[in-house]
Amino acid sequence: MLKSSPPLRHVATRATWLRVLGIDPGFDRTGLGVIDVSGSRLTWIYHGCIQTSPTMTFAARLQATRDGIKEALTIYKPRIAVIEQLFFQTNAKTAINVGMARGVAMLAVADVGVTIVEITPNQVKQGITGYGGADKKQVQEMVMRLLNLKTCPKPDDAADALALAIVGSALVRS
Repeated sequence: MLKSSPPLRHVATRATWLRVLGIDPGFDRTGLGVIDVSGSRLTWIYHGCIQTSPTMTFAARLQATRDGIKEALTIYKPRIAVIEQLFFQTNAKTAINVGMARGVAMLAVADVGVTIVEITPNQVKQGITGYGGADKKQVQEMVMRLLNLKTCPKPDDAADALALAIVGSALVRS
């Protein structure tokens, strides 16, 4: 299930804005972030995580991830979903599990016909801070500034998902 604060409602008509869902995939926790874009204006709508339990079977964790993404797609009705591409990991088992969670996320989005944009972690860092080697804190500070948030989105996966949505929306509009 989705966990976060209640969403902010946007008053613009759908014809004037683009709603974007950012997805930071994982089998333990998948970050979600929703923004609206109207011209150069970015508006925060929602952020949160789909948290699975280590006591669940791996298949049940994937189902919970899929169901949470489907719920977000139903509630927020994005036109674009931005999903982080995998980066090289030294732990092959973790990389395979995250890859499967990413596949489940992509399938959930594709099933409802939403356009998928895939970007790398370095593209996110470059797009949000102007530096591909930026650390998490720098990315989080820029997310706060760009979305005019008073506090840093938590957990980190949700902040990463918002960063994905911001950068992905810029790529789509360029």
